[in-house]
Amino acid sequence: MVNQEPLIQGVDFICIPTRDFDQAKDFYENVLGLEMSKRWGDMPAAEFETGDLTVAVMQPDAFGLEFQRHALPISFRVADVAAARSTLEEKGVEFDGEIIDSGVCHQSIFHDRDGNTLNLHNRYAPPEAKPGG
Repeated sequence: MVNQEPLIQGVDFICIPTRDFDQAKDFYENVLGLEMSKRWGDMPAAEFETGDLTVAVMQPDAFGLEFQRHALPISFRVADVAAARSTLEEKGVEFDGEIIDSGVCHQSIFHDRDGNTLNLHNRYAPPEAKPGG
Protein backbone atom coordinates (compact mmCIF):
# COMPACT_ATOMS: atom_id res chain seq x y z
CA MET A 1 0.00 0.00 0.00
CA VAL A 2 1.36 3.41 -1.02
CA ASN A 3 1.39 6.08 1.66
CA GLN A 4 -0.21 9.11 -0.03
CA GLU A 5 -0.04 12.66 1.24
CA PRO A 6 -3.48 14.08 1.93
CA LEU A 7 -4.84 16.30 -0.81
CA ILE A 8 -5.53 19.16 1.62
CA GLN A 9 -2.55 19.82 3.87
CA GLY A 10 -3.83 22.79 5.86
CA VAL A 11 -5.39 26.23 5.62
CA ASP A 12 -3.06 29.07 4.63
CA PHE A 13 -5.40 32.04 5.01
CA ILE A 14 -8.99 33.16 5.27
CA CYS A 15 -10.51 36.34 3.84
CA ILE A 16 -12.61 38.76 5.84
CA PRO A 17 -14.54 41.33 3.80
CA THR A 18 -14.73 45.03 4.62
CA ARG A 19 -16.52 48.04 3.18
CA ASP A 20 -13.76 50.39 4.43
CA PHE A 21 -10.24 48.98 4.29
CA ASP A 22 -8.59 51.72 6.36
CA GLN A 23 -11.15 51.31 9.14
CA ALA A 24 -10.76 47.52 9.06
CA LYS A 25 -6.96 47.77 9.06
CA ASP A 26 -7.16 49.93 12.18
CA PHE A 27 -9.48 47.42 13.89
CA TYR A 28 -7.45 44.30 13.15
CA GLU A 29 -4.09 45.97 13.78
CA ASN A 30 -4.79 48.33 16.69
CA VAL A 31 -7.86 46.90 18.43
CA LEU A 32 -7.19 43.17 18.03
CA GLY A 33 -3.41 43.69 18.00
CA LEU A 34 -2.68 41.50 14.98
CA GLU A 35 0.57 42.07 13.10
CA MET A 36 0.11 43.19 9.51
CA SER A 37 2.54 41.08 7.50
CA LYS A 38 1.74 42.10 3.94
CA ARG A 39 -0.15 44.75 2.03
CA TRP A 40 -1.55 43.68 -1.36
CA GLY A 41 0.25 46.40 -3.32
CA ASP A 42 -2.03 49.41 -3.79
CA MET A 43 -5.17 47.31 -3.42
CA PRO A 44 -7.33 47.73 -0.29
CA ALA A 45 -6.26 44.45 1.28
CA ALA A 46 -3.69 43.21 3.75
CA GLU A 47 -2.70 40.09 5.65
CA PHE A 48 -2.58 39.84 9.44
CA GLU A 49 -0.91 37.05 11.40
CA THR A 50 -2.58 35.10 14.21
CA GLY A 51 0.22 32.62 14.86
CA ASP A 52 -1.18 29.70 12.90
CA LEU A 53 -3.50 31.23 10.31
CA THR A 54 -3.23 34.36 8.21
CA VAL A 55 -6.28 36.63 8.15
CA ALA A 56 -6.59 38.54 4.87
CA VAL A 57 -8.80 41.62 5.22
CA MET A 58 -9.97 42.85 1.84
CA GLN A 59 -12.41 45.32 0.34
CA PRO A 60 -14.33 43.13 -2.17
CA ASP A 61 -15.61 45.93 -4.42
CA ALA A 62 -12.01 46.73 -5.42
CA PHE A 63 -11.78 43.17 -6.75
CA GLY A 64 -15.14 43.23 -8.57
CA LEU A 65 -16.92 41.33 -5.80
CA GLU A 66 -19.95 42.11 -3.67
CA PHE A 67 -19.51 42.69 0.08
CA GLN A 68 -21.09 39.94 2.20
CA ARG A 69 -20.27 39.87 5.89
CA HIS A 70 -19.43 36.64 7.71
CA ALA A 71 -22.46 35.65 9.76
CA LEU A 72 -20.85 32.61 11.38
CA PRO A 73 -17.96 33.27 13.75
CA ILE A 74 -14.28 33.19 12.97
CA SER A 75 -12.79 32.01 16.26
CA PHE A 76 -9.57 33.51 17.58
CA ARG A 77 -7.74 31.37 20.15
CA VAL A 78 -6.84 33.26 23.33
CA ALA A 79 -5.27 32.13 26.60
CA ASP A 80 -8.11 33.55 28.73
CA VAL A 81 -11.45 34.54 27.22
CA ALA A 82 -12.51 36.75 30.16
CA ALA A 83 -9.21 38.66 30.17
CA ALA A 84 -9.19 39.08 26.37
CA ARG A 85 -12.82 40.21 26.43
CA SER A 86 -12.05 42.78 29.13
CA THR A 87 -9.14 44.15 27.08
CA LEU A 88 -11.32 44.51 23.99
CA GLU A 89 -14.20 46.05 25.96
CA GLU A 90 -11.75 48.72 27.16
CA LYS A 91 -11.12 49.48 23.47
CA GLY A 92 -14.86 49.88 22.78
CA VAL A 93 -15.69 46.41 21.46
CA GLU A 94 -19.19 45.24 22.39
CA PHE A 95 -19.99 41.55 22.91
CA ASP A 96 -23.14 39.51 22.28
CA GLY A 97 -24.23 38.25 25.69
CA GLU A 98 -22.11 36.63 28.34
CA ILE A 99 -19.15 34.25 28.03
CA ILE A 100 -20.30 30.83 26.85
CA ASP A 101 -19.05 27.70 28.64
CA SER A 102 -19.71 24.70 26.39
CA GLY A 103 -18.24 22.16 28.79
CA VAL A 104 -14.98 21.99 26.83
CA CYS A 105 -14.31 25.62 25.92
CA HIS A 106 -15.10 29.24 26.72
CA GLN A 107 -16.27 31.57 23.96
CA SER A 108 -17.36 35.17 23.58
CA ILE A 109 -18.96 36.49 20.38
CA PHE A 110 -18.37 40.00 19.00
CA HIS A 111 -18.30 41.79 15.63
CA ASP A 112 -15.81 43.87 13.70
CA ARG A 113 -16.81 47.29 12.37
CA ASP A 114 -18.33 45.70 9.23
CA GLY A 115 -20.52 43.30 11.20
CA ASN A 116 -18.38 40.20 10.57
CA THR A 117 -18.96 37.76 13.43
CA LEU A 118 -15.83 37.01 15.45
CA ASN A 119 -15.27 34.90 18.54
CA LEU A 120 -12.75 34.71 21.35
CA HIS A 121 -12.15 31.01 22.05
CA ASN A 122 -10.24 28.90 24.55
CA ARG A 123 -10.50 25.12 24.75
CA TYR A 124 -9.85 24.04 28.35
CA ALA A 125 -10.62 20.32 27.89
CA PRO A 126 -9.08 17.97 25.33
CA PRO A 127 -11.14 17.17 22.25
CA GLU A 128 -12.80 13.75 22.21
CA ALA A 129 -10.83 10.94 20.65
CA LYS A 130 -11.51 10.30 16.97
CA PRO A 131 -13.54 7.17 16.26
CA GLY A 132 -11.25 4.27 15.45
CA GLY A 133 -8.23 6.29 16.58
